[in-house]
Parts: sequence; C-alpha cells; structure tokens
Amino acid sequence: MSTLTLGPFNRVEGDLEVQLEVTDGRVRKARVNSPLYRGFEQILQGKDPRDTLVITPRICGICSVSQSVAAAYALADAAGVAMPPNGELATNLILACENLADHLTHFYLFFMPDFARPVYADRPWYADTEMRFRALSGSAAGVVLPARAHFMHLMGLLAGKWPHSLSLQPGGTAKPVQAQERIRLLAILGAFRRFLERETFGDPLETLVALDSASALDAWAARDPGRGDLRRFLQIADDLGLARLGRATDRFMSYSAYPSGGDRLFRTGLWADTGPQPLDIASIAEDPSHSWMVGGDPLHPADGVTIPDAEKANAYSWCKAPRLAGGVIEVGALARQLIDGHPLIRDLVSESGGNVRNRVIARLLELARVLMAMEDWVKAIAPGEPFCEQTAIPDEAIGVGLVEAARGSLGHWLTIRRGRVLNYQIIAPTTWNFSPRDAAGVPGALEQALVGAEVRPGETTPVAVQHIVRSFDPCMVCTVH
Repeated sequence: MSTLTLGPFNRVEGDLEVQLEVTDGRVRKARVNSPLYRGFEQILQGKDPRDTLVITPRICGICSVSQSVAAAYALADAAGVAMPPNGELATNLILACENLADHLTHFYLFFMPDFARPVYADRPWYADTEMRFRALSGSAAGVVLPARAHFMHLMGLLAGKWPHSLSLQPGGTAKPVQAQERIRLLAILGAFRRFLERETFGDPLETLVALDSASALDAWAARDPGRGDLRRFLQIADDLGLARLGRATDRFMSYSAYPSGGDRLFRTGLWADTGPQPLDIASIAEDPSHSWMVGGDPLHPADGVTIPDAEKANAYSWCKAPRLAGGVIEVGALARQLIDGHPLIRDLVSESGGNVRNRVIARLLELARVLMAMEDWVKAIAPGEPFCEQTAIPDEAIGVGLVEAARGSLGHWLTIRRGRVLNYQIIAPTTWNFSPRDAAGVPGALEQALVGAEVRPGETTPVAVQHIVRSFDPCMVCTVH
C-alpha cells in the first residue's frame, strides 16, 4: 500500500486536500479535507438580521446569488412574507442566470480541459479534444467566454451587478422591469440559446430535453458524431468508461427550485432505495465528530454551533458531516433531474447510478431545461405590477431558507432574538458531497466515490481522481464558510 496527498487542486474553487491509500493501482480509502476555516457563522452572530443579505453573499464570488436567495428566503420565512408574482419571476431569473453560467463554466473551463492532458495522447479523440478544450488556449474558450459575458448582462438588468447584488430581498427584488427591458432580456436569452444550440448541443434545446432514455441519447449522439460538445463528451465518456467511475451512495436530495405561482420548476424530494421518497427536512443533522469543530452529537442546523477546535482528536477537516436521517446524501444537478423525474436521467441512473458521466449529462440537460423556463418567466413578467412586498423583520423569530445552487442543495437556518442574529447555520452543497466521516466512521459521498479509482504507475495526481472530484464541481469556500 502507498499513500498520496493531493492538493491544492487547480480549476477548483477554494482549497481542497485529498488523502488516498492506494493498493494494486486502485484507491482503497480516501479522506477529504477542507483545509481553510473562515468563520462567517460567527461573524453573523449579534448582527442586525438584515445584514445577512450583505454578509452571506461574500461567502463566495461564484455562487453569491445562491447565498443571497437563501438568506432572503430565511428572512422571509422569519417575517412570514410572500413575494408577489413579479418578485418570484425576477428572483428565479437572477438565480437561474448564475446557475447556468456556473454549469457552462464547469463544463468548458473546469471539467473538459482534463481530457486535453498528454496522458490521453494515444486516444482517437485526443487531437480534436486538445484543440477544442486545452486550458486557456483551446478554441472553445474563445466562444464560451463572450457568450457567458453577454448572458450575464441579464444579471446587470435585474440585479444591478454580480457578484454581491443587494437587489434580492425577503419580499422580492428591488429592481422592477419595464416593458422595453423585457425585450432586452428576451434578446439576451435568445443569443444564449443560439450559442448552446450551435456549440454545446448542435441541436435545438427541445431535442435534447425530449431525449427520454439512455438508448435515445446514444442514438442521438450516433446520428451526427462530433456535432456539438455534448457529443464530444459522450464519445470520451464511453471510451474511458466514465459511467463506471465515481459512484457514491446513490442517495440523492433536492430542496426543489424556482417557485412560481404555487408550483416549482423542479420538485423536492429524496431518492433512496431506487425510488423517490418524501423529504423530511427535520431529519437533517450535522455530525462534527471528524471536524475541527466543538461538539460531539449530531445536531439539526437550527440548533447547531460552529465553533472551531483546531486541536480536536481524530478530526481531519473544517467541514462538518451533514446527514439526512443518518445517511450520506449526494446533491447537485443529477439529484435535481432525477428527483424531478426527467426520464433520461432516471434511465441513466437505473443503468449505472450516480457517476462522472451522468453528473455531467445532468448539468447540460439542466442548461437546456432552465433556459427554456427562463424564456417563459420573462414573458410572464407584468411591468407596472409590484416586484417586492415590503416587510419588517420581527425581533423574535426563526427562519429557514432552502435553495438549489448549481452545485446542489443550500440551506440557511436563522434564529433572531431581541432583534439580533442569535444563531446562523449554513449547509452548502459541497458540505454534503465533501463531508468527512461521521461518528459511525461512514465516509462522505466523495470519499466513497473515490474508492476504486485507477492510479496509473507514476501518477502523483491521478487523472481519474481529478475527473471524480471535478464531476461534483466543489466549492470549498462555501463548504467552510
């Protein structure tokens, strides 16, 4: 047996360290460490509750809107206020813009450049992939970055700026949309649709969304191989066996996403034992047994504490171990699409479970589905009608804000006493996916997904390990907040 310590990882948000035990060219055991503590939950104690709208987005520069929305939802829950229809639509558009930009960035700039590494120089697809996805200089970057920048103009029109907008409020959004601005928003979405249909999918969004099985996906890819970057990925994935790489617990969770008019674009739920089940938020608990945190027994986040203890025995991460009814959970786009019931994702998971290939396919499918929904949301905005319900925050209250960031389920739990924040606890998507072991010694989702990964002779940063890590798209600064 040999050991490897990997980190920091390039093209990953924040600090990450992975310790591997390797036997006979395979990972036998993994430990995932979030090596940086930040202390946002302590910073928030004693603050005016409205300050959470200013402070929590600073947790992350990539998913600051997700943190803003979770904070706004928590305050709205505490105040008992509901958004007007325009407020829901504008909030959805702002969050969706960030999430889709994140999916695009992940695929083109974080994930695909790994296949342009010289280690794959003998593969039949290498020459084309290297020209297309080579980090910094591949042809994809030249078209993706302008498309992403133009798409983010939507954020400017609806939220003023990105990151760290103050437009998102408990009762809606502070920036109303005028009739002429709806036309500009539709033009931005139309340009982004044309980019995706030309570069990413090589087909209309509706064609991708209509794929309803693994065999339908295979047939679609085979009809015109090489047309669109998704087909390029599928060719690589099949050649490298990415459907057999990075399988974790096959227990998935989604808080649901994008409420509008009493309905939601994506459903809430738990997927366990090969089927959908109701989600009981009350059964969430954070286990600090292997974290450099004070405490022993798992606590629901509404009662949780986040106090560092750097000398704690048996600890190896600043990340706590969230569990749902005591079980390890995977979150992200694959979880959302699976729980929502998209037939393609359900068929893929029934064949091969959660793995590197299926996680990437789910993210690209979500790009298409959410962009189509955004077009409908813009058309449904009613200029002249309210976008925000003004409200006062009570001096004594509790609230919870649950949202789906690009990487998965994000929750904020807030307690207000005497008009100040008494307690604020956050569980980020990467906290779920990259958690350390719990008191029973059960590894987190990534720790399980890494077991069995190939380590080639001489590799010090195994490329298979990097594919698995990046398939979860970790955000370590959100994890340790």
